[in-house]
Amino acid sequence: QVQLVESGGGLVQPGGSLRLSCTASGGTLAYYSIGWFRQAPGKEREGVSYFHSEDGKTHYADSVKGRFTISRDNAKNTVFLQMNNLKPEDTAVYYCAVDIAAPHIFEPLGYDYWGQGTQVTVSS
Repeated sequence: QVQLVESGGGLVQPGGSLRLSCTASGGTLAYYSIGWFRQAPGKEREGVSYFHSEDGKTHYADSVKGRFTISRDNAKNTVFLQMNNLKPEDTAVYYCAVDIAAPHIFEPLGYDYWGQGTQVTVSS
């Protein structure tokens, strides 16, 4: 069973940057497609970014295009989400997830394993 641990969240001012990490144990992330999701209070979980392992393509929600970048370090069994020019509306708990029967992209019900989440708060 794959276990995922997110880290790197915190409090940042608008316009600032954070880099989230998602490290796996019990499985090799290089074999899987990975999604990043977020959930703000009172809102549904939404997809933010996706890496499709089969073709190497990346996907981004319109709200984060040009600001967020997904990447992976296979040697560290870790996937990253670089978030730049953060806005207050980016405030949420961010989750990474493994998509075995890819591609589910931004459909959370299709994912197999989830991390516990890391809080990102963008506020002045």
